Amino acid sequence: MAQIFRPSTNTFARLSIFGAVFLLAVLAWVVLAVNRSPYVTEAGVVRRQPVPFSHKHHVSGIGIDCRYCHTSVEESAVAGIPPTKTCMNCHTQIWAESPMLEPVRTSLRTDTSLAWVRVHDLPDFVYFDHSIHVQKGMGCVTCHGRVDEMPLMWRQQSLLMEWCLACHREPERFVRPRAFVFSMDWKPSEDQLTLGRKLVQEYHIAKRTSCSVCHR
Repeated sequence: MAQIFRPSTNTFARLSIFGAVFLLAVLAWVVLAVNRSPYVTEAGVVRRQPVPFSHKHHVSGIGIDCRYCHTSVEESAVAGIPPTKTCMNCHTQIWAESPMLEPVRTSLRTDTSLAWVRVHDLPDFVYFDHSIHVQKGMGCVTCHGRVDEMPLMWRQQSLLMEWCLACHREPERFVRPRAFVFSMDWKPSEDQLTLGRKLVQEYHIAKRTSCSVCHR
């Protein structure tokens, strides 16, 4: 019987198979890269707000403590968004006639909350408790970055599950003394891992990685 395909067809078939495998690998890499990119995670992306509130000015410039605005962060699952009255405690006296702050004055006058856009917005299927992280010595900077250097707020971290698990698996890399949880510029006085291991023992921090910890 005459040969139907030339010998070169075998080479072509091998190249096609290896090429398809290579193409699938590249495609998978692209999908993973895009999933971790700011395009998807919105890390580093400034969100437009009804009022251009500057954490840099209020935290670094004036020295306002995180808890003045986020009053429930030590005892509640949510950090809390300050009511308009909190803003007006100062702004009835300072920049009281500023056009930029008119939405704040209108909010107080009409008893209508400002429609702030959440920057750190976890999916509805994820449970996160601020209070337990604060009590265990996790600093604001660890998740939110140097907000005292942000003229406008952006998301510092990806908030992907792998990022959360990195801390849950090795809390000693991130934990700090409770007294410095709200400090923006704290640095460990000794090696972080050495200090971290001591604090993990002292604060009874468990390396909790089961699904039910966050997905309830």
